[in-house]
Amino acid sequence: MATGPTHAISGLAAWAAVTAFAGTHAIGQLSPKTWVVGATLASGAALLPDIDHPKATVANTFGGISRGASAAISGFSGFLYRLTHTKKDGNRAGTHRGFTHTLVFAVLAGLITTAIVQTSNGTALGILMFFFAGLAVRGIMHTWSSSKDAILIAAASLLLTAACWAWSGDQPTNAAAFGVAVMIGCVAHFIGDAITEHGCPMLWPLPIAGRTWYAVAPPKSMRMSTGGKFEMAIVGPGLTLVATALSAVVLYRIGAAPWLGELNLPPDVMSWINTG
Repeated sequence: MATGPTHAISGLAAWAAVTAFAGTHAIGQLSPKTWVVGATLASGAALLPDIDHPKATVANTFGGISRGASAAISGFSGFLYRLTHTKKDGNRAGTHRGFTHTLVFAVLAGLITTAIVQTSNGTALGILMFFFAGLAVRGIMHTWSSSKDAILIAAASLLLTAACWAWSGDQPTNAAAFGVAVMIGCVAHFIGDAITEHGCPMLWPLPIAGRTWYAVAPPKSMRMSTGGKFEMAIVGPGLTLVATALSAVVLYRIGAAPWLGELNLPPDVMSWINTG
């Protein structure tokens, strides 16, 4: 897997890119509150697939609660692998980079998110914001002390959620956009894992080369090592720049970053920023 910070920022970069290039289409017509909450959900969802690994950083996000959930999901993932694997897939445990690393899981997570927001009051959205903010913070601050970080992360997540609500007030929200944000974050995680040594079985259960758990990956010469120099010096900083720039563009379009219009940018760039 890529490191936590890279996964988290990849979710934000992907959400910013989709909403920036959507222009005037439905996903691009978002209130500031919807975009900011969506950004949080996408960043957190970019860590969510690793919940299938009890020893993963994300499994410790909320202490014993998240570790218990991780153990249960890991067990289910292993069961599903044993149930659907072929001889060519091999007899690995299948608990990590299993079900939660598939597009089926991404779609399911997005649909559940949308359903929760649509069928409940604003409290549910606040809880979702808190949960995904916790995953995002855990991913970015992956070196925090394991004996104290659950409390620190919960506190940071609560502050982020409260700050968002205080800033946005009763702005309209888009439940479907939140579901899309979660899907985008999960897919960003899959891509990040696909370019590392072991690939990602994101296309399960489609049979590819006789395997239902085929690990999608580029040629070995194009893969990166987790936490290696290429990831830390190129991929991570590059994604941060992309996420920052495209987030500013979207926030300017929806009226939350008017300062961008005061910058002396080339006319062609401003034309795209204004029109998408």
